[in-house]
Amino acid sequence: MKSINKNVVMLGWVSFFTDMASAMISPILPIFVVLILHEGMDKLGIIVAISTFVSYALRLFSGYISDRYGIVKPLVVGGYALSALSKPLIGLTHGYQSIAGLQALERLGKGLRSAPKDMMISLYSKENASGKTFGFHKMMDIAGELSGALILFGLLWFFGQNETVIRNIFYATILPGVVGLIILIFFVQDTSRQKMESTQSFSLTPNDKKTITSLFFYFVFLLFAFSTAFFTVQAKSVGIATTVIPLLFVLSAGVQTVSSYFFGILIDKFGVKQILAFAYVCGAVSQGFLYLQSPVYTWIAYIFFGLFTVASLNANRAYISQKADNKGSVYGIFYAGVALFGALGAYISGLLWEYFGMHITLQFSFWGTLSLSVLFVFLKKLS
Repeated sequence: MKSINKNVVMLGWVSFFTDMASAMISPILPIFVVLILHEGMDKLGIIVAISTFVSYALRLFSGYISDRYGIVKPLVVGGYALSALSKPLIGLTHGYQSIAGLQALERLGKGLRSAPKDMMISLYSKENASGKTFGFHKMMDIAGELSGALILFGLLWFFGQNETVIRNIFYATILPGVVGLIILIFFVQDTSRQKMESTQSFSLTPNDKKTITSLFFYFVFLLFAFSTAFFTVQAKSVGIATTVIPLLFVLSAGVQTVSSYFFGILIDKFGVKQILAFAYVCGAVSQGFLYLQSPVYTWIAYIFFGLFTVASLNANRAYISQKADNKGSVYGIFYAGVALFGALGAYISGLLWEYFGMHITLQFSFWGTLSLSVLFVFLKKLS
């Protein structure tokens, strides 16, 4: 850990508090939408799809601005500010449209900051240590999720799970959000990235294009993988109590926290493809355990979903850091792809669930992820 730049450490704490706030919302938002506001699964799918897709253009835009004009930290600050202010306002909502709008605003914040933030982490990484650096940052990120889920469990356990309590939890997310924003403003140094001359045209290099092409397999995988919102409703459907559901997120976040830095080391040692193969297999296994429709198997599914999430994100972020020339733009394209395919996948899953039932939706997810995992392992052996 001594090789981690102090600015990356501070960015890690920013992500810690921001994701703490997010984790106080994520486990209960689907339940709030479906069971308290009595909206259907298709409406939940729309919320997830809109909030994911809306960051599409902005992620491209913020990455381009960072490369073209050398503007980095202001974009990161603006993005975190939007996220910190939008979460508490969910407590005032009474319909899926307003929730979708606020979730879209929060995703705009994430879209604004994601590519410039990863660019900062990449620029502050030491040579041949990008895997470790992104692994450390992701560890802090997930540790925040773990803390937020534990806080949520404690609040639900002591105060109950009625509508008033849930709305008050939404309001309370302002506290960690503001703490993260203060750390970012006062303790993270801006990069010394130089802007391009106005007469110089901007274009992706061959390295950039090759890197982007390699990311498409991950994008397609996201079409079939369940989002956390659908994981939550599946857990509720097999009989896991609302109060206990945050502990599923604790389990997944705990697995990611413990393994993130370790995966970073493995990426630097064995390469990206080896870790991605492992990640895809874990993703398919997680969907398979959900398909078995048992509370015990749902707990196991969260473990493998955590492994898929942390391994795949660390590998792809490190790969971009190693291969791309215009890192801000390529990170922007990466997150845009995640947003686009994740949104489409959520919309498809919501429609399938609402009109054909959970069983068909789980089949779609399991067989899709399994087929892609086998294909990736086969192609890796040929390369």
